[in-house]
Amino acid sequence: MESDAGIRRVAVLGATGSIGTSTLDVVARHPGRLRATVLAAGSRVDALLALCAAHRPLHAVIGDETLYPALRDGLRDAGLGTRAHAGDAALQALVAGDDCDTVVAAIVGAAGLPSTLAAARAGKRLLLANKESLVLAGELLVEAAHAAGALVVPVDSEHNAIFQCLGTAGGRATGDGELRRIVLTASGGPFRGWTRERMRDVTPAQAVAHPKWSMGPKISVDSATLMNKGLEVIEAHHLFGLPGARIDVLVHPQSLVHSLVEFADGSTLAQLGLPDMRTALAVGLGWPGRIASGVEGLDLLAHGRLDFEAPDRGAFPCLGLAYAALEAGGTAPAVLNAANEVAVSSFLQGRIGFLSIPALVEACLEALPPEPASSLDVLLAADAQARALAQARIATGTLSP
Repeated sequence: MESDAGIRRVAVLGATGSIGTSTLDVVARHPGRLRATVLAAGSRVDALLALCAAHRPLHAVIGDETLYPALRDGLRDAGLGTRAHAGDAALQALVAGDDCDTVVAAIVGAAGLPSTLAAARAGKRLLLANKESLVLAGELLVEAAHAAGALVVPVDSEHNAIFQCLGTAGGRATGDGELRRIVLTASGGPFRGWTRERMRDVTPAQAVAHPKWSMGPKISVDSATLMNKGLEVIEAHHLFGLPGARIDVLVHPQSLVHSLVEFADGSTLAQLGLPDMRTALAVGLGWPGRIASGVEGLDLLAHGRLDFEAPDRGAFPCLGLAYAALEAGGTAPAVLNAANEVAVSSFLQGRIGFLSIPALVEACLEALPPEPASSLDVLLAADAQARALAQARIATGTLSP
């Protein structure tokens, strides 16, 4: 759905974060084709107001309802016509409404699930940067998108690469048996090649210093533990309809080959590019066409070589835990995701050590057997139960299974 003027109207959820900032950079490059009409942030009112001054959206939403007066008054004082809103209910109504046809879902964590589902159910073009929506409720989200005719374009560079290699409107191969497997690449994070013993005293500052990507602290820690790749395996299962046994992971430290797709005839297609999220965002905003992203082309001669190696599952057990949760099915991925969120937050706060992250996730998976994921309520209940258990384990110091 596009406006009569042919301008794609974009809602950016998580506008003040790194993905939101990259999205708005791409949007600003195409004033005749793209317009940011809805900007949403969690609690950073001043940053949201600055974005509103730069991009003049129709609507601005602050997640923390106590900050509504600050947003409303800030917009008025700046002389902006942007309408102020607050809370998740308002956000869901806006993403389902007529003032946007494209939604960039970049709210971090399970908090982004309701608005993402609302956009899918409304049949919007959904640029999905929220891993948790697929990990927590992948079946529900994919079903909702298919039922409403929503185009889901993953923004993770790896899944976006697969989407491009498949080249079909819905990002899936067209024939039964056509796909043999997909291969997700991982940079290996800042601790590639380290032993578990060497990682015992890792600090939050070390963990968030990603060698290739500029990301938020939570995603950076997930990259350091390889949990991000485990979550991406679960995402790929839902996005592309393959079982975990046909989804592989390769460590590729240059981060130039973003993923590969192997077909039944022996052909393997790969998507390459510089490590910049604006490429994937431009794919989603322009698909099936191509639009400028601000990212330079790839000079392979300048980079010289491409290396690949198997992930060290012994040193990085989070990857194996994610495969196990996918295999277990039901509520297990929701438990995995929730326990990991609590663990990473506690690590960033200095409450637990780096190696306690996988230990805590494993303990929660063992303590909470999977149940059928029959509804969103069941999944949210599992999410809440896992969070409570993880917090209790941290409080008592019983982090291991």
